[in-house]
Amino acid sequence: MIHKFKQGADFILLDVESGAVHIIDEMIFDILETFTGTNDAETFSALSEKYPPAEISEALAELHALIDAGQLFAPDNSVPPVFQSVGIVKSLCLMVAQDCNLRCKYCFGDEGTYGHRAVMSEEVGRAAVDFLLKNSRFRKHYEIDFFGGEPLLNFKTVRAVTEYVRQREKETGKIFKLTLTTNGVLLDDRKISWLNENNISVVLSLDGRQNVHDAMRPDISGGGSYQRVVKNFRKLVDSRHDENYYIRGTYTNRNLDFASDVLSMYDAGFDILSVEPVVLKDSPLALTEKDLPRISAEYDRLAEIYLERRRVGRGFNFFHFNVDLNNGPCVAKRLAGCGAGHEYFAVAENGDLYPCHQFVGRGKYKLGNVFTGVEESARNLTQYFRESHILNKPKCQKCWAKYFCSGGCHANADLFHGDIRQPYDLGCEIQKKRLEAAIYVQAKILEE
Repeated sequence: MIHKFKQGADFILLDVESGAVHIIDEMIFDILETFTGTNDAETFSALSEKYPPAEISEALAELHALIDAGQLFAPDNSVPPVFQSVGIVKSLCLMVAQDCNLRCKYCFGDEGTYGHRAVMSEEVGRAAVDFLLKNSRFRKHYEIDFFGGEPLLNFKTVRAVTEYVRQREKETGKIFKLTLTTNGVLLDDRKISWLNENNISVVLSLDGRQNVHDAMRPDISGGGSYQRVVKNFRKLVDSRHDENYYIRGTYTNRNLDFASDVLSMYDAGFDILSVEPVVLKDSPLALTEKDLPRISAEYDRLAEIYLERRRVGRGFNFFHFNVDLNNGPCVAKRLAGCGAGHEYFAVAENGDLYPCHQFVGRGKYKLGNVFTGVEESARNLTQYFRESHILNKPKCQKCWAKYFCSGGCHANADLFHGDIRQPYDLGCEIQKKRLEAAIYVQAKILEE
């Protein structure tokens, strides 16, 4: 399978199964409308009135050389043996506070409560660490994300779990990476110092321009939160020398010019950035199909801004432009993305296990509890998640982007279709445009 597209003034070709990317000329672009790797005569006939015969012959020879090198029309990949039939748990998301001190307009978690306000006890947090170690078998490296709601509302449990993790590292020789996602309202000198001392990565929620952020992320009284959180974020990032963090924003149909929000975050002093499209159903903030042309144009704009800033020495790191064009698809890693429901679980405040944080509160997806493990009755569901990879999703099998998005988000698929094997359609279209921009950006960087 191949995918070809025009971005800016360039014609770009992706060989899907090998992952090879080529910047091509317009003639090759036109030839590939007909050429399938085995139909030289048909291709020659179709293009003979538009291009000189000698140039067509030369181009076909170059394309055959790519085929011989495995970089064009590569055969379809299959499930590799290393992708074992049973998943090995490697990461957890701890819902340490199902409560929040902001009232974000687009929150998927019912104002951070996921149905009820509560905080996780230290006992549940420590049991989650033990569950992870027990179910990880031979793995050495693990990840835990402190999440909410707002996890700093329950800083006591965050500290207790971190202390227990460090103790278990010494006892087992295992290595944990810890991350905390925060809206920043409660960040102060004491918490910043503690996060740094314990080498905890941070994901900082900021929606770009002040007017956008304040409209989408008000506090409980309805006031804006921008000034407070930017001050706190700046202090934290400065304290760790602009490392071990990233800023994550969300765009809705109220800020489809989201490249301006990326630039606003950069101008506020942050250069490790991400903005995500909101995923909502039946909401005035939701993105719809009619927004796609505007979204597509904005990714085009952001790609050019990204490259121009880089050229003048003012570059920044935009998470979704970081695609690797060098090594092709590692099929085992790209089959199932985040591993929700079989390698990755969310732990609700009471210890209940769910496939990921977005499934928390969706009753039919409760899988067990950290004290008793995955229930026997849920084994079929965890196996269904394990087998819901891109080679088992009909829509994904035919999609050029499958090895980059790994089939998209299961929670979004369930929200819109009630089936994790039927991807969220609008999300697919946005993802494909974002990937085209990312491939273009990385190809242009490789040309430098």
